[in-house]
Parts: sequence; C-alpha cells; structure tokens
Amino acid sequence: MILEIAQLQVRAGQGAAFEAAFAEARRIISSMPGYRGHELQRCLERAEHYMLLVRWESVEHHEVGFRKSEGYQEWRRLLHHFYDPFPTVLHYEQV
Repeated sequence: MILEIAQLQVRAGQGAAFEAAFAEARRIISSMPGYRGHELQRCLERAEHYMLLVRWESVEHHEVGFRKSEGYQEWRRLLHHFYDPFPTVLHYEQV
C-alpha cells in the first residue's frame, strides 16, 4: 500500500466552496479500483491550506487507474479551479 500526499493551497476566500465541492468529489475517488481510504485535513494556522492523504494499493492505481479514468475528468472539473498554485503530489511507502 502507498500513501499519496497532496498539499492543496486553495484560493483566498474559497475554503467553504472547496470543502463543498470536495464533499461531492469524494464519491468519485472512493469508487476507484485500488482506493483504500482518504483524509482531507485543513491547516489550523493557514485556513486555506489543506492536506489530502489518499491510501492506494499501488502508485499505478492512482496515476493510471484514477488519473486516466472518466471520473478524474469530473474530479478536475469540481476541484482544480480552487488551487493556486497547483498542488504538489508525492507518493510514500511505509518503512
């Protein structure tokens, strides 16, 4: 299992709208093969900064299965316009 970590900087004043859009978008990611769970965390010190943690069976489940799916196009439509700058996304494995 791997952990995807995405640092999300949401445009100022858009936090509530982003959270509402994410509530809709979570159904997309949770339906993907290889998905094992996720958490969306909001920073206490910087209200517009979020951390998305997604557990996948493999990097391929994320980068191929999810990102090349039709569902990802809807995910992009719902969420990507909130980010400035575009998120850094990295994958981690337990050691």
